[in-house]
Amino acid sequence: MDHEADAHRTDLMTITRHVLNEQTKYPESRGDFTILLNHIVLGCKFVCSSVSKAGLAKLFGLAGETNIQGEEQKKLDVLSNEVFVKALISSGRTCILVSEENEEAIFVDPSKRGRYIVVFDPLDGSSNIDCGVSIGTIFGIYLVKDEENPTIDDVLQAGKNLVAAGYCMYGSACTLVLSTGSGVNGFTLDPSLGEFILTHPNIKIPKKGKIYSVNEGNAKNWDEPTTKFVEKCKFPTDGSPPRSLRYIGSMVADVHRTLLYGGIFLYPADKKSPNGKLRLLYEVFPMSYLMEQAGGQAFTGKQRALDLVPGKIHERSPVFLGSYVDVEEIKALYAAAN
Repeated sequence: MDHEADAHRTDLMTITRHVLNEQTKYPESRGDFTILLNHIVLGCKFVCSSVSKAGLAKLFGLAGETNIQGEEQKKLDVLSNEVFVKALISSGRTCILVSEENEEAIFVDPSKRGRYIVVFDPLDGSSNIDCGVSIGTIFGIYLVKDEENPTIDDVLQAGKNLVAAGYCMYGSACTLVLSTGSGVNGFTLDPSLGEFILTHPNIKIPKKGKIYSVNEGNAKNWDEPTTKFVEKCKFPTDGSPPRSLRYIGSMVADVHRTLLYGGIFLYPADKKSPNGKLRLLYEVFPMSYLMEQAGGQAFTGKQRALDLVPGKIHERSPVFLGSYVDVEEIKALYAAAN
């Protein structure tokens, strides 16, 4: 990569320009999606700025409340949630919002209502805030069936119905990864311009990876297929070298690495969490959607992740996602166990 040439590029593909280009492929498009995305991007920029100065602004630490998942809320969680809720409502393009931080879905006032449903985790991995590990925002976008009369059933759709999904990672750089249904693109925030610039066009996950990512602290509670798979990663019987274990414990960071380098990310069900730990609507679905769009797979241990239909908004699910061949291996182990 010629960094010097890159530094002098004048033809910059911003995220807004990219989405507008995509929009021209759909003559019936009214530009609503572009407006909605601009508001999501604004929220990401605000959170990125807050995360980078959290220590100075005393935004670390607990806010004294506990969220719907029973996790003690950090001040940054609370702030990020408020920012995204307000940005999404003020776009005038949303009708229902589902946030990890809110017990109930938020129904937008009819005067500000639009045709999109946004499901999101405003600050995933927030327990890592204090130690400087990458954290992020995850979001998914659905279309409502009836704009005039939105109901909770509009939210409880299979992941395959998503019209877009993405995440923004706040780490050494601020990176936004997005799919609108025709591939995956990565954008990096240029702080001098205040714009997300296309830096990772058309991301494709390698067919097979050399990395597995799982919390091995839960190993004693795993089922047989997961145990066998991890054993095979560490002690391969086919003469191949063992795989490397990489686990950050921040889903956005772990999935981002998996997407770029290949491999598999596992969060299985176990005796402690029989339904898995990750939330379907705003963690499993958006990440599974991105993986499939990049040529990978996502599996729950029973079926394709995006085929699941949630019964409630904070429903959880196991997930195995990543390189196509790696997920095929875990699928074969589950098929053999049944």
